[in-house]
Amino acid sequence: MTTLTLQPRPAGRVHPADRLDPSVDHGIQAIVTGASTAETCNTDLAAGPWDFDSRPGYGPGSSMGDVIPTGAPRQGELPAEYREAGEAELDARIVAAKQTLGDRVVVLGHFYQREEVVTHADYVGDSFQLANAALEHPNAEAIVFCGVHFMAETADLLSRPEQAVILPNLAAGCSMADMASIDEVEECWEQLEDVYGPLDARGDDGRAPVVPVTYMNSSAAIKGFVGRHGGIVCTSSNARTVLEWAFARGRRVLFFPDQHLGRNTAKAMGVPLERMPMWNPRRPLGGSSVAELADARVILWHGFCSVHRRFTIDQIEKARAAHPGVRVIVHPECPMAVVDAADESGSTDYIRKAIAAATEPTTFAIGTEINLVQRLAAQFPQHQIFCLDPVVCPCSTMYRIHPGYLAWVLERLVAGEVVNRITVPADVADPARLALERMLAAKP
Repeated sequence: MTTLTLQPRPAGRVHPADRLDPSVDHGIQAIVTGASTAETCNTDLAAGPWDFDSRPGYGPGSSMGDVIPTGAPRQGELPAEYREAGEAELDARIVAAKQTLGDRVVVLGHFYQREEVVTHADYVGDSFQLANAALEHPNAEAIVFCGVHFMAETADLLSRPEQAVILPNLAAGCSMADMASIDEVEECWEQLEDVYGPLDARGDDGRAPVVPVTYMNSSAAIKGFVGRHGGIVCTSSNARTVLEWAFARGRRVLFFPDQHLGRNTAKAMGVPLERMPMWNPRRPLGGSSVAELADARVILWHGFCSVHRRFTIDQIEKARAAHPGVRVIVHPECPMAVVDAADESGSTDYIRKAIAAATEPTTFAIGTEINLVQRLAAQFPQHQIFCLDPVVCPCSTMYRIHPGYLAWVLERLVAGEVVNRITVPADVADPARLALERMLAAKP
């Protein structure tokens, strides 16, 4: 993993006249008002996310059908002045608050954030790139992380104790991360010990029966579990390197929470599909037999990203029929059949780099979150860039971060108050950092 591709944001928000509008929100508003014939998965996306803060669930968007855990964080009521302010007013208030705070605050924006938020970010990147960006500002009093809950936790793990990490909307969770709870993972570990014997025992080959590997898209509690049990964290950029590290230390890997990243990565490394059983935490032994688990190389957790599960082979076929010569790139969180049907697969940073490196005008069909795709289409007008899924359906939880929340947390900082601070307890943080350090030390 490298942070060299991290993108500092230039000052201002002026777009060239020939640039496409990168705002997904503007497109959704046009759909709802009838000004556009495009389709969205839920017209509630046109409303302010505060309309859903008091309701259980992830909110409208790609994860709206996912079951949210009991006790998931909720956001308190946003003051009316922020709910009622227009886009231009919120923009001006954010700019003014950032100018007042200066170097006391750094604003981080994930690739999947709405344009109206990203335009105010000091750095834009994926979750781990942004956590590392926080390290470049050790004197900042506050780190405002415009992303989702597990990302803010990671930033808290890597920042100095006195720095406050702030998540503008506490309801911005992650349905994939929630699909592997610490209780479920610990129960899985106990069942695997019944099958394999003591999991901390090394065989004659010096390897453990199982090494746990968690995707970055997981809670700090899960990262802490991995750290305590000799495991490691991975990103979509370095999953192969991390699996190689784990295979050198264990005869099997327990990979969670995203089955698709695990399957796609292991398959590319030559692991047969029949040696990658699924672990469903709601079934005894995850739904597999003792024999299947004994023969396993990678045990895949039954989790997924609802954004990337929307992409299909049919969409790829339609893109190829409509655009001969189209270059199809999808994220490795997509189902295996979609990855196999695409021309390429790679992380969000891989997708961005691939488009930036194209020297001739090219048509790209991209299988990842719509905010990034639309921003890339605006940034590279010499190419034709579109999302494989024609239905506008952003990440439900990323979309919970709205300029109103960003203005609120920044203006509270100006007033000397820290709101929505994310902190990881020391007993979780120490082993979680160990798992992250192992990842950083694992080189291709």
